[in-house]
Amino acid sequence: MYLEKYDLTGKVAVVTGGGRAIGLACSQALAEAGARVVIADCDPETAAEGQAELARAGLQVETIPLDVTKPDQVTAAAKQIVADHGGIDILVNNAGIARSGVPAEEVTDEHWRNVIDVNLNGVFWCCRAFGGHMLASGKGAIVNIGSMSGFIVNKPQEQSFYNASKAAVHHLTKSLAAEWGPRGVRINAVAPTYIETPLTRFGMDDPELYPVWLENTPMRRVGQPDEIASVVLFLASDAASLMTGSIVLADGGYTCW
Repeated sequence: MYLEKYDLTGKVAVVTGGGRAIGLACSQALAEAGARVVIADCDPETAAEGQAELARAGLQVETIPLDVTKPDQVTAAAKQIVADHGGIDILVNNAGIARSGVPAEEVTDEHWRNVIDVNLNGVFWCCRAFGGHMLASGKGAIVNIGSMSGFIVNKPQEQSFYNASKAAVHHLTKSLAAEWGPRGVRINAVAPTYIETPLTRFGMDDPELYPVWLENTPMRRVGQPDEIASVVLFLASDAASLMTGSIVLADGGYTCW
């Protein structure tokens, strides 16, 4: 009974930024559970590399070019995927950037707009476009990748722009969950700690930053992409059928202090 809830056979799943790191791990988790996965990535080369890596693991996934900051492109991609597959059941809004380490008073207009455009606007454009098709069918599950930075202020690096974007993603998740819950669409988010990816390499290679990160984490380690993908799989599956509007912390205990 319980393992059946994780079976995604016949489901169509889209993962933005799904070609590497957390996104690729999510693509693999959903594909292993039986979903037909579409990697939506702004970099065709990254998407192709991710597709090839999953093929070596015996998993077949598709790719589609998608810049989440372009709402018209997002709408067109959603229509194309629905036309090709007959619907959309799962959306993982993973595409995001950090650009950390800049004091607020030095943040340029371009820097602020870029982070907000990818991390917040892109999530909304995707929720609106793909969620619209889910609402039309009366079912679906959306999982947004937030961050523990939506709850706390990281140290010692300055990243007010990133923290603000992820806090907004959390509240957007709750707001859409309240609106769309009665219409059959669930929306939840995962809030990770530092995960070992290209985005966090700058800190892990820094002899001043990295020890502070570990000191502030009760588990004394960063996370791995598969640990976030496991939570995403749960939230996307029927195992989480009573959950919507939840922000699930996967932070190694960081927010306990």
